[in-house]
Amino acid sequence: MTLTPTPTTTPDRGTQPADFGARVTNVEAAAYRARHYALNMGEVQGQGYVGQALGSADMFAAVYADQLRHRPEDPHWEDRDRFLLSTGHYAIGHYAALAEAGIIPIDELDTYGSDDSRLPMSGMASYTPGMEISGGSLGHGLGVAVGMALGLRMRGSDSRIFNFLSDGELDEGSTWEAAMGAHHHQLGNLTALVDMNALQADGATKTVLSIEPATDKWASFGWYTQRVDGNDAAALLEALDNIAREATPTGRPSVILCDTKVGKAVPLLEEREKAHFMRIEEDEWQICREQLTTGHDGKAAR
Repeated sequence: MTLTPTPTTTPDRGTQPADFGARVTNVEAAAYRARHYALNMGEVQGQGYVGQALGSADMFAAVYADQLRHRPEDPHWEDRDRFLLSTGHYAIGHYAALAEAGIIPIDELDTYGSDDSRLPMSGMASYTPGMEISGGSLGHGLGVAVGMALGLRMRGSDSRIFNFLSDGELDEGSTWEAAMGAHHHQLGNLTALVDMNALQADGATKTVLSIEPATDKWASFGWYTQRVDGNDAAALLEALDNIAREATPTGRPSVILCDTKVGKAVPLLEEREKAHFMRIEEDEWQICREQLTTGHDGKAAR
């Protein structure tokens, strides 16, 4: 059974459904489909960063389905908002969002990670429409976002910058240098979203290098700071609405710390001990899909 993808018309700011409940439903549906896409892509390789894609699907959906100004048919449209993926290994989640937004064809997701594909396993701007920067070297994304936000403002643009980070990147000094720069230049057109999934390649974030109290740290750097359940569409939209009210082109930059669960909505993967990079057995993929569709009338994305 097939679900209908979201419309591919430009979701210009101010054109979202006026009713908050309708917006939440729209984001939840987009995240649900994106999780299916991530499972389908992961099965192509039999492994990968599927857990992060499932965990962050609501974050991607909240931005792409509700906030981002873009033109699917023209990914380089000058007046677009920019979504910068700092964590290149989350590309699988980003591809799902790009397919949902109509920027890349859904059928193209089947080429994920294959030779000559436009969808390499790590995000690369030179390959994929809608991928603004090449990621992978963690801790660089926010610095690029600061420069881009400053440049756009100097050109008189009202475009916004959304920068997706992971909690592991808060270990990087370059992230905090960029945070200071954003506050210094009062980049109100910049919003960072941090996936606080509490897990890194070497283990739990708190055991590798504690980043708490993260909320206080961002606030002390002069950012408008919120912390929400990153798997709660309503909480994410409320936080983004707060930023829309708070942010001005020369105001404070904003950050949303999003607590998420690796493997969200698929209990088999939520409970997996080694979840940063997953090897999923051939017979487990269908179990994952069945667990995901529980509560959704068995409807799959395609």
